[in-house]
Amino acid sequence: MQLSTKGRYAVMAMTELAGQEADRAVTLAAIAERQQISRPYLEQLFARLRRQGLVKSVRGPGGGYRLSRPAGEMSVAEVVTAVDEPLRATRCKGEGPGCMSGGARCLTHDLWVETGKQIHDYLAGISLADVLAGRLRPGEGTIQ
Repeated sequence: MQLSTKGRYAVMAMTELAGQEADRAVTLAAIAERQQISRPYLEQLFARLRRQGLVKSVRGPGGGYRLSRPAGEMSVAEVVTAVDEPLRATRCKGEGPGCMSGGARCLTHDLWVETGKQIHDYLAGISLADVLAGRLRPGEGTIQ
């Protein structure tokens, strides 16, 4: 399973915001430059993030975006799902019980369902603050 650019870029941009002072708004142009992501693409992502309540927009001079709550209270899974990125490893689209013709399950269906759950649980256990601090494995310090 590979996370699309939509999910990866949303996490990169939100981590950038998490690294800023809580009361300071950051422009999309600044995030785009620092993270090397196109500004129009960020505009699309931030529209979704705002609708999901993960960021607040600030208008006027000194405007931009900031996190809607502390980085330690916002999981990577929330960010990824906010931009409509599914966290599943099956090829099933959810219309039936399985991914094969006629709705049958492939032999490895349960393996991939569980893999998707594990990925979601892992990302749900990591906050943006953890990403900033390099704490990506429970019970361990920074990753080398």
